[in-house]
Amino acid sequence: MSSIPDTIEKLIEEFSRFPGIGRKTAQRMTFNVLKSSTEEASTLAKAIIDMKSKIKFCNICHGITEENPCLICKDVKRDPSLICVIENPADIYTLEKNRIFNGLYHVLGGLLSPLDGIGPEDININTLINRLKPGYEVIIATNSSIEGETTSLYIAKLLNEKSINITRLATGIPMGTNLEYIDDATIQRAIEGRTAI
Repeated sequence: MSSIPDTIEKLIEEFSRFPGIGRKTAQRMTFNVLKSSTEEASTLAKAIIDMKSKIKFCNICHGITEENPCLICKDVKRDPSLICVIENPADIYTLEKNRIFNGLYHVLGGLLSPLDGIGPEDININTLINRLKPGYEVIIATNSSIEGETTSLYIAKLLNEKSINITRLATGIPMGTNLEYIDDATIQRAIEGRTAI
């Protein structure tokens, strides 16, 4: 029988489910919530519930938003002919914090992975193709993994016969690394040094 109350154990388990959060960190987070006032804990709980109830996917780029279309897709100062293709909505925030990219985004919602049964129909490739016009540039910014490279090559093959300029982020991003863990200077070099594929 555990000496830790069930409610504390349950919260530790829930925090432990987050990527990169081990049991010790989850325990520290749980005891921090326990130390906080009831008002602070309620504010945290309300923020989580509000996010889950208000956030939806943009009907253009598939990024996350509270309104459709999202603020990025509605921004008339952005270059609509430059579309950066990424795996998931979190990648938008990784690229946006640098403020060096002034185009639009397209979130695939996953990567091709035949071994896992994920094919082209399971990710947002058709909606990407429907957005493109001759003269547009597509920057493929999927992670440097086998699935990311497979997806990149598949998209390039689909767009090869259209009048679309296709580029890939430059090298400098280590193989197997997720964009969210890359430093700003490396991301900037990768965008500025992108190459045709």
